[in-house]
Amino acid sequence: MGEALEGDASQAQVFLSLGSNIDREHNIRSGLKALARVFSPLAISPVYESEAVGFDGDAFYNLVVGLKTSLSVGDLAACLKDIEKDHGRVRGEKKFSSRTLDIDILTYDDCVGEVDGVQLPRDEILKHAFVLKPLVDLAPDALHPETQTSYQALLKAADFSGQNLWVVPFEDE
Repeated sequence: MGEALEGDASQAQVFLSLGSNIDREHNIRSGLKALARVFSPLAISPVYESEAVGFDGDAFYNLVVGLKTSLSVGDLAACLKDIEKDHGRVRGEKKFSSRTLDIDILTYDDCVGEVDGVQLPRDEILKHAFVLKPLVDLAPDALHPETQTSYQALLKAADFSGQNLWVVPFEDE
């Protein structure tokens, strides 16, 4: 579907995770269209289906998107929150609950630490197969900003037993 993007050196390379388990096909497609209206081109990983983590709920669709942006971390986060809100996301939900659309900043260049209220890189990269596997699909040789280990090596070393994950046929319209 896509690879890490080449582009203007003044723009940050960003990886986002997207997930949905409520009207998931519609919300993922619509979320990708909303992202493409603001950030183009997008590198898009395969879409994975995974069981809900941390609560009993419907299975999620998850993927990772790579893009270049000149927005600051704070402005990017605000933009993503607006897209989530347009898709029916209500803030203040429990951490582990069903979502119409969840968009998280995984990495922003090589930033480490809290930037504009966003913790970078996002710790879910190392915790969840549904984040790391699609990130490996897009940027296997890229280095995790904190560990300085390639995403591919991190995936090989990870123990994601019990985290069932499978690719679903999903063509962007």
